[in-house]
Amino acid sequence: MSLKTLISKSHILLVFLFVGTIALAQTNEQKALEAKREQLQNEIKNINRLLFAEKKERGNVMEQMEALEQKINVREQLINVTNQQSNLLNRQINTNIRNISKLRDDLEVLKEDYATMIQKSYQNKSQQSRLMFLLSSENFFQAFKRLQYLKQYTQYRKEQGEQIVVKTEELTQLNRDLTEQRKVKEQLVAENLVAKNELQKERADQQDLLATIRKNETKYTAAIEKKRQEARRIDQQIDELIRLAIAASNKKAAGNATASSTGSGGSSSSSKFVLTPEATIVAKNFSANKGKLDWPVERGIVSRGFGVYSDAVYPGIKHQNNGVIIATDEGSKARSIFEGEVIGIMAVPGGNMGVQVKHGNYISTYYNLSKLYVKKGDRVTRKEELGEIYTNRLNGQTQLKFYLYQDANRLNPQEWIYRL
Repeated sequence: MSLKTLISKSHILLVFLFVGTIALAQTNEQKALEAKREQLQNEIKNINRLLFAEKKERGNVMEQMEALEQKINVREQLINVTNQQSNLLNRQINTNIRNISKLRDDLEVLKEDYATMIQKSYQNKSQQSRLMFLLSSENFFQAFKRLQYLKQYTQYRKEQGEQIVVKTEELTQLNRDLTEQRKVKEQLVAENLVAKNELQKERADQQDLLATIRKNETKYTAAIEKKRQEARRIDQQIDELIRLAIAASNKKAAGNATASSTGSGGSSSSSKFVLTPEATIVAKNFSANKGKLDWPVERGIVSRGFGVYSDAVYPGIKHQNNGVIIATDEGSKARSIFEGEVIGIMAVPGGNMGVQVKHGNYISTYYNLSKLYVKKGDRVTRKEELGEIYTNRLNGQTQLKFYLYQDANRLNPQEWIYRL
């Protein structure tokens, strides 16, 4: 075996190990991007289905504006992810082109070396030449070594032939991969072009809606303020019900406790629950499931997340959302995110109903229900239906307002519910 051939084989092996490592990393990144792209595509479909019911332009202009803003944001994310996929594929294609070129050069060297070896072997092919090679040995040990050499040389020829076949197949596969990658890239570019056109249309629709609102500015600013007041009213009622629930629970705990066990002073607190041993276990289990809790609906999308956000029409106006709003299908049911006890039933004057469920010292609230399936004091299990979610006949939307508290402190449900 020549030194040139040994170097060539080692180089080819190193190239393929390096390329294999890069390819694996790129494949995993590509899979992650593809999963994200599918998620965003499904989200856009759900926004169209749940927030633009039957495309009839129902509901008020403000609601249309908010839904359109959400869809534009998701569409922009989709375009960004698709661009990332396309760029990654472009890098993979360029890498494959370089690998194919290098592999062809290495394969050419391997074939030339193999051809030279075959030619020399053919010249010394006769049995007489081999026999004379063995008989001309100075001693038995030398003859044995020469016999071993002949066997090794024959085996090496076989291995070289097999290696050429393998490398040829690898080169063919790389060419196939390259062709497939180019097709996928062309498809991504085409999809991104469609998405950009849709985004342009949605932005034009947004400007049309904005122009409509500007013509009736006084009316819409009044509508914004009314919406803020309604949200504050609901939040205040939820806060008050929780304080009352804590006070009632702690009063009951104090009444059941002996004089020697009430020294903690917790019974007089209206901001934290005094937990029984059973409630402590439930609270620990609830806390251990942070980020893994069930959705409060079977399926849906978050139409408004937790926290402060800018108004869709007047960005200078800030709104505070103390929970999350989930859009779902008509007839959908609110369901308990964890086992617990129903501690309160909400009935907002001029509004809809709600249910509060206690999980140790955590409270989940499900508001905007048209029907209730539970009553105060009921024990509920995980995913148990609590009531039917109200469907607004003016805009066709079915939305659940979901809140989460620890004692009297508000929590971000998106940090607790699985992939909310």
